Amino acid sequence: MDRLLSQIESPLDLSDFSNDKLDELAAEMREVLCNLVSKRTAHFASNLGVIELCLALHTEFDFRTDRLIWDTGHQIYPQKLITGRYHEFPTIRTRGGLMGYPNPQESEYDLFMTGHAGCSVATVMGLHAGDELQGESQRQAVAVIGDGAFPSGIVFEAFNNAAGMRSKLLVVLNDNEMSICPRVGGLASYLDRLRMNPYYRGFKDEVSRIIKNVPVIGDQAERFVWQMKEAIKAGVHGGMLFEELGFKYFGPIDGHNIRTLRKTLKKVKQVDGPVLLHVLTEKGHGFQPAAEDPVFFHTPAPFEREEENVVAIKKSKSRAYTNVASSAILEHLERNDKATVLTAAMCQGNNLEVVRDTIPKRFFDTGICESFAVAFAAGQAKAGMRPIVAIYSTFLQRSYDQIFQEVALQNLPVTFMLDRAGLTGPDGPTHHGMFDIGYMRVFPNMVVMAPGDAFDLPLMLEFAQQHPAPVSIRYPKTTAEEIARDVRPVQFGKSEIVREGKDGTIIAFGTLLPNAVAAAKELEADGLKIRVINARFAKPLDRETILDAVSQTPFVITVEEGALNGGFGSAVLEAAADAGVAASHVKRLGVPDQFIEHGDRAELLADLNLDMAGLVKTCRELASAEASASDQQQLTGRANAG
Repeated sequence: MDRLLSQIESPLDLSDFSNDKLDELAAEMREVLCNLVSKRTAHFASNLGVIELCLALHTEFDFRTDRLIWDTGHQIYPQKLITGRYHEFPTIRTRGGLMGYPNPQESEYDLFMTGHAGCSVATVMGLHAGDELQGESQRQAVAVIGDGAFPSGIVFEAFNNAAGMRSKLLVVLNDNEMSICPRVGGLASYLDRLRMNPYYRGFKDEVSRIIKNVPVIGDQAERFVWQMKEAIKAGVHGGMLFEELGFKYFGPIDGHNIRTLRKTLKKVKQVDGPVLLHVLTEKGHGFQPAAEDPVFFHTPAPFEREEENVVAIKKSKSRAYTNVASSAILEHLERNDKATVLTAAMCQGNNLEVVRDTIPKRFFDTGICESFAVAFAAGQAKAGMRPIVAIYSTFLQRSYDQIFQEVALQNLPVTFMLDRAGLTGPDGPTHHGMFDIGYMRVFPNMVVMAPGDAFDLPLMLEFAQQHPAPVSIRYPKTTAEEIARDVRPVQFGKSEIVREGKDGTIIAFGTLLPNAVAAAKELEADGLKIRVINARFAKPLDRETILDAVSQTPFVITVEEGALNGGFGSAVLEAAADAGVAASHVKRLGVPDQFIEHGDRAELLADLNLDMAGLVKTCRELASAEASASDQQQLTGRANAG
């Protein structure tokens, strides 16, 4: 098994491979990917689709010196397999193992951690410019970008500059007719038209040869011939959009035919200036269920192959916060005809297919264009609608200026539903939603909320949709929990006391609240009565309830699944400082000033003392320190009295 693959330590080992042998290697690589996904959730369909492209690129270029950026990066698995990481491959997306995205710490072949779409063309242009400035212009520069990422605004910014700089650059457009979900918009339609005419490149070259040889006699004849040339070009030149932007266009070609790929790559790398090579691939290629349903098989649950290409999916019966949010959104849209929902190519990830299918007129998928999505939502809000922007925390960062200028500055009632806020587990640092508390709460007019449990989330959506200003609601990628209690209505800027206690306080902002409640119950065995507060709001903060806890209990622990810098705990300390309340006994728990690696979410929470055991440990340490300090004060008092 893996007879060829197990012997490859670097792409240099491919140099003597025939095309037939590369086809055999590709089959082995597909089998390795199938075996991996039978064990754990991993990116699947996208990696199956680029195996031949990866092999062709690494046989025709030497990326020890040449430059290669894989846009988005979740299709990096084939490259990992042939760049000395085959034997470590079973560890991918596990704690301490290989990352599921490019990682420069793993290999010289991974130049950037690319987890957000659209940046490859700009970064590889920068690499090439830097190389030229240092006298290394012989280095080739290649960016591989998918058709789903291609409409991102930064791509066309890069194209505009590439044409102006006349950079020697190869952009490989990996066209599989998909983003994560089916692609949308005018560019998608344009690419579809190009797909329908895969042979026009040779015809265009022949026409160009003919019209160049047409004799020109007189001004009128010259104008006529010029007009004829332009008409012929417009009629047969499907890649005209790219050539008008300054790129020489080649393709489309079959992205699963290694012979064609290698032959074409040999040609295009000899061309000066920017080149776009249009490659047609199939997501899930070589595994029928994934090819038929690439949306589901983007990151499927582990499965077992019962027969050839037939799978039994190991389905989870647990309900996630994403499901709670999508159900609440659908129910709200059914009641409120002013409400809309927008997502940026993450219909499946946000579990919004049912909303799209039930209320299609008020559902908008903008593709991987988060800045547009937020500005578009602002326009809807200004017109009197109540838009709900459902985007992952880490991806919403891409629209930061629009949140500022078009939403917060205008004080428009846009509701932001931030999925994957907090630790996303095996996706790692590119996808952890660490920074939204800090980047949202700095804006005037913005309300920043987080549900303590599944009961809170629908209530917060209803509150946000009635509030006359922008609201941010964050929730993690994990199983939804419910805390048995009389759930209090959501009131502007008000927290909820879940348990009373005088020996210390845990203030939880977000869905780590169940851990705080469990820790308080555990600490009862120590004789400690711990107050637990469901903060609900980071902005505006419930100063009365929270500062009372800071003033009246021996220690306070703030708990958040996000960056400590500028986060909820910082908001508590700021409030205490403004009120002149001593806060040296306040302990903040969250994510320190570092990027957190990939791993199981429970493992990462434990590392950060954010699980139940970590909260119990921290409370005991603070209670012990408080008792020691109290004993010391008593001894000092007695000594002074004596």
